[in-house]
Amino acid sequence: MTTLLIVVHTIVCLFLICIVLLQHGKGADIGATFGGSSQSLFGTEGPLPLLNKITTLAAIVFMGTSITLAYMSAHKSSGSVMSEVKVQEQQAPAQQAPLTVPMPAAQPTTKEAPKGAAEQPAKK
Repeated sequence: MTTLLIVVHTIVCLFLICIVLLQHGKGADIGATFGGSSQSLFGTEGPLPLLNKITTLAAIVFMGTSITLAYMSAHKSSGSVMSEVKVQEQQAPAQQAPLTVPMPAAQPTTKEAPKGAAEQPAKK
């Protein structure tokens, strides 16, 4: 459906460009180019009624396809980029006793002789 709309939109766009370029602005006489009086090439009324109707129809189709393509583009749901990512569930840690940091044992305040010195008898 989108491809068909894009093709129609492009064709109408090119047709609209051509039909606007065929029209002449105010003061420009296409009949005067060929040596005739003003607007005598296409008759007394000139090309305005037919070209105006064609231009209006092409502009309506162009705007319709533009709005439709914009709506389809905005509401296009192609899924999420993150749909294939595996989610790891985090488990809450079980209730544990508060962690205590072991403190080093208190050192005795009295000075004692080293263990090796007490075991060896003193020599005299």
